[in-house]
Amino acid sequence: MALIDPNSKKVTNLIKIVSIAIPIVVALLFGIQIKGVDTSFLPAVYAMINGCTAVLLILALIAIKTKDMRMHRALIRFCLLLSLVFLVLYVTYHMTSKSTEYGGEYGMFYYPLLISHILLSIAVVPIVLYTYLFAWQGKYAKHKKWTRFAWPIWFYVAVSGVLVFWMISPYYGS
Repeated sequence: MALIDPNSKKVTNLIKIVSIAIPIVVALLFGIQIKGVDTSFLPAVYAMINGCTAVLLILALIAIKTKDMRMHRALIRFCLLLSLVFLVLYVTYHMTSKSTEYGGEYGMFYYPLLISHILLSIAVVPIVLYTYLFAWQGKYAKHKKWTRFAWPIWFYVAVSGVLVFWMISPYYGS
């Protein structure tokens, strides 16, 4: 017996609330500056989390293509957990550190990458959560349809997060 009924209206309401609350809370928390805490190591950590998420998403895709539903489910759940850990570390870093300004000569690549990464990281939350919900509900045709959008967006956000870190990392602490 499941603790939560996946067909409950409460679940879809929770997805809506979480999808709206995350970007608002993150934006509000950026306004808080906690001084005296060194979290300068966190960008590398959450870049590694993004990289791991990208690799695990590929493995989840391979698992489902080879009809290993158990492995697919475990990998996707781990990706969701990594995304949550990423979010906590990202907010922690930005609450304890000033924003790093990009100082490179490749701004024409960096800024579009950063902007698309940020916008899609906001959009991916409800898309991934609804996609997961459809699988949980056993609505596999709908799950598969949504996955055609969810997977590439989630993968792009994970990979672009690593690229953004790689491009801005020389300017941390400047």
